[in-house]
Amino acid sequence: MIRAAAFDAGARVAVLGLGVSGTAAARLARRQNAEVYASDRASGSAQRESVDLLRGLGIDAEAGRHDMEKILASDLVVTSPGIGPFSEVRQAVTRAGIPTIAEVELAYRSLRSRVIGITGTNGKTTATQLTTHLLASSGIDAEAVGNVGRPLSECALSDRQPDWVVVELSSFQLADLVEFETEIGVLLNLAPDHLDRYRDLDSYYADKARLFERASENPAWVLNADDAAVLRLAEGASGRRYLFSTEQEIEIGAWVGSERTLLGRMEPHSAPRRWASLEDLGLLGRHNLANALAACVAAVLAGADPDRIPAALRSFEGLPHRLQAVVERSGVLWVDDSKATNVAAAVAAVTAFDRPVILLLGGRHKGQPYDAIADAAQGRVRAVIAFGEAAPLIVPAMKDAVESVITESGLDAAVRTASDLARAGDVVLLAPACSSYDMFPNYAARGRAFEAAVLALTGSGGGS
Repeated sequence: MIRAAAFDAGARVAVLGLGVSGTAAARLARRQNAEVYASDRASGSAQRESVDLLRGLGIDAEAGRHDMEKILASDLVVTSPGIGPFSEVRQAVTRAGIPTIAEVELAYRSLRSRVIGITGTNGKTTATQLTTHLLASSGIDAEAVGNVGRPLSECALSDRQPDWVVVELSSFQLADLVEFETEIGVLLNLAPDHLDRYRDLDSYYADKARLFERASENPAWVLNADDAAVLRLAEGASGRRYLFSTEQEIEIGAWVGSERTLLGRMEPHSAPRRWASLEDLGLLGRHNLANALAACVAAVLAGADPDRIPAALRSFEGLPHRLQAVVERSGVLWVDDSKATNVAAAVAAVTAFDRPVILLLGGRHKGQPYDAIADAAQGRVRAVIAFGEAAPLIVPAMKDAVESVITESGLDAAVRTASDLARAGDVVLLAPACSSYDMFPNYAARGRAFEAAVLALTGSGGGS
């Protein structure tokens, strides 16, 4: 498939951000005969390594600042999703009228692979990895790319590209797409998030809706039938629709049957087909059941063999820091869900268990009230331990919902307090509902710190 180039040979291209995706984008633009300038305001070891790599390839790169003169002299800007539209550098680019695209858009122009695009507020990474796993289990050449796995630009640089790429798409990336098209598009769920970056909820949802603008000629949409906001957002989108539900039978798509089975029907008026049992799914939580249904539908649409789905689900090990069991000692299960960086994800985590929960909440506030967590906590959560910058906001929201609300200064102290409170049969759950940036560079670093503290405290080498 031949796609239009993002720029003419000899064009000046500025790449903002020197993470793995920005570094790959700079290399790709250079290979396409652009005059490239790449920069990052951060100057950590990762950025400095990227600068050294790019300079070795003859690319102008620097860490610690953006050279606005070079950026504003460019013909095209390729931006990292971590650089918000209201940042100083993005605002200057917008005022100058310079076209801006996402790294995945740049990569798409050089891509021969077919595309499955997956978005939603929560569960994107799990659904992306699981869809890829289901395809691979059927012998289909597929790779998870985007926010997970290799950057899409890295894939585009390869001489050998997979038949399918499964692309995790954040709202930030969707905002900067131009011609990127999905053959199969998945919208998992919608809930308030990133309100520290968006002006309001409507503007956040508007970027998610761009999934339906970025579609091939006859796309297939995989949509959450249990989420009214998802169905509203998809209204008017052309293409074929396949729904998934944990609560009701579906005309075309997948659902949970009465005998703890995953059922699918891909043609109207056909008999439902048993795809798997719930016991085949090695993931915790009802939300992960929804992720699995969506992944199954997307994979079957891309050619996966339904008969191989049960074994593939059993062999999928899940992802770090997403309802990941750390250890069970003395009857207490410690669970790391550091990826639960918003309220909806924390609610899903709390409701995943049928045993009492001691809940660790905190980090940097993202603009969402914590009332939904308080509602979910009633009758489920024995105690809340609040930590980090958001603690003063969490405490008043939770004090009437649970028996005990305790404030600690940091994560290590919160783990020690949780250990003092925990009784046999409890779950100690890290589901922060906040970003990690007050204490940690990312959610993964926070999850690793939690696991290290738990394993040190329990005297365990890991495992349950």
